[in-house]
Amino acid sequence: MKLITLNCNGVRSALTKGLLTYIRHENPDIICFQETKAPLSEIQRKEFYDLGYEVFASLAEKPGYSGCAILSKPKPKKVELGYGGGIFSSEGRSVLVEYNSFILWNLYFPSGTSGEERQEVKYQFLDEFLILSKELQKKKKSLLICGDVNIAHTEKDIHNPKGNEKNSGFLPREREWMTKFLETGFTDLFRNHYPDQKDVYSWWTYRFQARKQNKGWRIDYFFSDKKSAKYLNDIYISTEPVLSDHAPVVVQFQIT
Repeated sequence: MKLITLNCNGVRSALTKGLLTYIRHENPDIICFQETKAPLSEIQRKEFYDLGYEVFASLAEKPGYSGCAILSKPKPKKVELGYGGGIFSSEGRSVLVEYNSFILWNLYFPSGTSGEERQEVKYQFLDEFLILSKELQKKKKSLLICGDVNIAHTEKDIHNPKGNEKNSGFLPREREWMTKFLETGFTDLFRNHYPDQKDVYSWWTYRFQARKQNKGWRIDYFFSDKKSAKYLNDIYISTEPVLSDHAPVVVQFQIT
């Protein structure tokens, strides 16, 4: 089974940059979008259904803001839009789907770059997510969590760790939280597969020709429970084509 996560920074924008062609080429079983920034009619598109996907989308109350979606070829047993309530729901940051043998949770974590108030919102989200992820572990199914986490965990995951140590997304408290989350029984699949890999990122600012110079951050993730990590066949970040300021992360799993 192949799965993709992508912060598309506007699904309509990504479509103009070749998103459908990319989906046809990769032919994933499931696609997870974050930051769809569109009404339901622009997410539940005929083009996606024609490719065999059913579309499940969680929208923010504020039009044109945030939003998550899962496009799935296999039919889920259960779907929860806005799983977690609060801003998980009101800001369209969460879609959870349950299949016969695994659970997939797609999330768009808040950014704290706009100021202290939103940074506090981010910390509250992180604390609530930790509680919810522990609850999901009790279901005794393989658990995959993916999305834009807006945190680069280690110095290997960012181009300039020293220069960014006071910036949201690489703050000590955020990085400590990520370590704590992994210690509860989860695996960062990319880092587990490539423990020493550097200079591989999933997001670049549009400024300063950052992408051209590969001055990026790895902030888009696939996590699994530790037991399920052994079923990973491959994981990679697709830097081409350029669909967004983020790159798709692709995993191949032996799950049914």
